[in-house]
Amino acid sequence: MYIFLRYQNDIIINLKNNIMKTKEEKFKGLMLPGIPMFVFNVLLLFAAIYLVVLAGTGVSERFTAIMAIAGVLLIFTSGLFFAGFMQIEPNEARVLIFFGKYVGTVKENGLFWVNPLFAKKKLTLRARNFDAEPIKVNDKSGNPIMIGQVIVWKVVDTYKASFEVDNTSKAVMMAKDNLHDKMKAYEHFVKVQSEAALRFVAGMYAYDNSESHHEALTLRSGGDEMNEILEKQLNERLMLAGIEVLEARINYLAYAPEIAAVMLRRQQADAIISAREKIVDGAVGMVKLALQKLSDDNVVELDDDKKAAMVTNLMVVLCSDEPAQPIINSGTLHH
Repeated sequence: MYIFLRYQNDIIINLKNNIMKTKEEKFKGLMLPGIPMFVFNVLLLFAAIYLVVLAGTGVSERFTAIMAIAGVLLIFTSGLFFAGFMQIEPNEARVLIFFGKYVGTVKENGLFWVNPLFAKKKLTLRARNFDAEPIKVNDKSGNPIMIGQVIVWKVVDTYKASFEVDNTSKAVMMAKDNLHDKMKAYEHFVKVQSEAALRFVAGMYAYDNSESHHEALTLRSGGDEMNEILEKQLNERLMLAGIEVLEARINYLAYAPEIAAVMLRRQQADAIISAREKIVDGAVGMVKLALQKLSDDNVVELDDDKKAAMVTNLMVVLCSDEPAQPIINSGTLHH
């Protein structure tokens, strides 16, 4: 009797609450421990079978019809009660729906019993990986690049995940509540939105610094800052589905094949120029030091022409790609 009264109260509360829910709520209705209810239901089933057997044996002609009807009703009630059991494992949840109306979410672990008329939609709250294949996009400079990402995500809002996005694929509808196919639908949503976020981030920054773009932050040198920007963009897009991105990283970055060779030569040229600049700066310092040392120690007196010749020879020796070939002068300084 207590259970039926609680049913009535739950139904009245649900019918009076006409406000459309827009976020996850904890289920506050009748939820009983599963083990005691299972024992009670088994005893109820045995009692129903016993009444039917007694009615069949005709022990009491006066109450035969009553016992038969009561036994059948108890069997139907026991079968209905079995539909109210639900088992929830760690990092799982059940979204409860009463004739199309969301009544709450259960995240407690264990075996429970609720109103058998509730539809119990299963969702997993475990973290999942998504390793996206590299896609071709244009960076801020317009250069085609290949960029890939890896994402760690999970469902955090069961209401939005169940009702804000379409996860009713054909396979899910045929299986009624196939969790694997349902999560595949979420993975497809994550894939589409993550690709859009990656294209947006790649278009905001250049691949690396060049003559046309000198920026402090680039895709190549951004590192953790670039990952944080990508994670923020992903969370903004996936918030609609109740999905949170725990981590996002750019795991592949390269020029597109059609310009890779040209860009490699440009990078090599930049490296050579940078190295030459350092070599020239060092050579100039060494020549200056040599002239200053000769002058301070009074080793030799050099006029401007001799200084120019010495500077030329030293610069050639110090900046040459190959070892200098010594030439012995058997004459004087002038011949």
